[in-house]
Amino acid sequence: MRNQRKFLAGLLVLVLATGFIALSCAGGRAAQGDAPFRSSYDVVIIGSGGAGLSAAAAAREAGADVIVFEKMAIAGGNTNMATGGINATQTVFQERAGITDSPNLFFQDTMRGGYDINNPDLVRVLSRQSGPAVAWLTSIGADLSDVGRLAGASVNRSHRPSGGEMVGPEISMTLQRHVIEVMQIPVITEALVTSITTQGGRANGVVVRYNNRNFTVTANAVILASGGFGANNDMAASYDPSLRGFATTNHPGATGDGIEMAERVGAALVDMEQIQTHPTHAPGREMITEAVRGNGAILTSRSGQRFVDEMATRDVVSAAILAQEGGVAYLVFDDSVRRSLGAIEGYVRRGIVIEGATPEALAAAMGGQGALMIQTITRYNQAVASGNDTEFGRADMPRSLSVAPYYAIEITPAIHHTMGGVKIDTEARVISTTGNPIPGFFAAGEITGGVHGGNRLGGNALADIIVFGRIAGANAAAAAR
Repeated sequence: MRNQRKFLAGLLVLVLATGFIALSCAGGRAAQGDAPFRSSYDVVIIGSGGAGLSAAAAAREAGADVIVFEKMAIAGGNTNMATGGINATQTVFQERAGITDSPNLFFQDTMRGGYDINNPDLVRVLSRQSGPAVAWLTSIGADLSDVGRLAGASVNRSHRPSGGEMVGPEISMTLQRHVIEVMQIPVITEALVTSITTQGGRANGVVVRYNNRNFTVTANAVILASGGFGANNDMAASYDPSLRGFATTNHPGATGDGIEMAERVGAALVDMEQIQTHPTHAPGREMITEAVRGNGAILTSRSGQRFVDEMATRDVVSAAILAQEGGVAYLVFDDSVRRSLGAIEGYVRRGIVIEGATPEALAAAMGGQGALMIQTITRYNQAVASGNDTEFGRADMPRSLSVAPYYAIEITPAIHHTMGGVKIDTEARVISTTGNPIPGFFAAGEITGGVHGGNRLGGNALADIIVFGRIAGANAAAAAR
C-alpha cells in the first residue's frame, strides 16, 4: 500500500513538475512557438522509461543539456509495471543477508538462460555493472533492500522494496523524482517522436509531433530508449506466428516505433524473432509477479495436479502451461507465501485470488479435485522437507505449503518481453547494417537486442535498463561535446 500511494502521488508530481519545467523552458529561452521546448539540445532522449530516465541522469551528470520526449501521457513506460525485482550481484543487501554471489555467476546464469545466443560482451557489462546500478538507485532514494530469487538464478539476487512490494513503481518514481525535480531535466509527455534526423551519416536530432504540430529538434547525440514491441501483436506475430492473438503484459505504448525509426537511419537489428511470454498472466487482468513462485508457490492444473518445475525458465514454464487443458493453470500457495510478499495483497484487493480454508476447499473453488490437491501439496511438502523434488527437479523450495488458508490464481502465458531489437555495442552505440557504430546514435533498454538471447531471466530487464541507460547517457554526453 505504501508504494502504491507513493506511485499515485508520484504521477501527480510528474504532471505538475512537467508543466513547471515546460513553462520555465518557454520563458525567454527560444522555445518553438507554443511548444515547451527549444529547437536544440546537446542530447535528445526518446522514451521516459527506466532506460531513458537513467540515460538522462547520466548525461546531465556529465554536463550535457538534455531533453526527454515521451509519447504517452505519463512517464515510466513498462518500468511502471515491473513487479519481480532487479537482479544485481555483490550488493550491500546480499552481503547483509549472507548471500555469496559474483559477476561471473550472474554471467553464467544469464548466458545459460538465454541459450548462449546472447552477446557475451554485453552480458559481461550487465553482470559487472549490476551491483553499481543498484547502489546508484539506492543513493538517489530507491528502497531495494529485500532480496529474493527469480527463475533461472542460482542464488538470491533479485532486489525489491522491503516486504516484497512491486519494484517497478519504486524505481520509476525514484527516477522521475530525481530527473525532473532534482536535476530539472524536462520530460515532455504526449510528444511523439516520428523520426530521427541525420546529417553526413550522424544522428543529429529528431522530428517530434506535439500538440498536433511537427517540430524539428537538433542535437549532438540521440538516445533511443523507446522500449520493445510487446503490445504490437501484428509485429510480434510477424516474427513468431504462434503468438498471433496473445495478450500482453506490456503497457499500450510498447508498439515498436523505435525499431522502425532506427531502421530508417541504417541501424542493424538482432534476435528479432526472440519473443518471451510470461507464464503467469491472469487472463484479461494483469501479470502476476514471478516472485510469487520464487517465494514458494506451485503450479497445478485445474484438477490440482502439479506438472512442472515452477522455477524453470519462462519459456519452459509457458510451454508447460499451454499444454494444460484450456491453456491455463493455477498458482497455488498458502498464507505463509501471502504474508511473505506484499505484492500479493494487491491481487487480493483486485479480486483475482481464489481462497479456500483447506486444500479440498480450494480445489472445489477452482473446479478441481480435493483428493488430488491434497496429494499434490503433500508430495510437494515432502520434497521441501527432504530438499529433493524427485518429480520435477525444483531446486529452490523456500517453504512448505502448510499454513491455512490456501489460495490460487488462474494464469496463462502472455507476451512479455521482446529480446530482439537494435544492435548495440558495449558502449551503447547503435551499430549500422555495415557493422560500424552510427555516430551520435545510442540506445538502451528493451529497444535493443543481444543482451538476453533466447530467453530473458526475470530481474534482468531492470538491470539492463539501468546499466545500459547510464552507459548511453554518459557516452552520448561525451559525444555531444
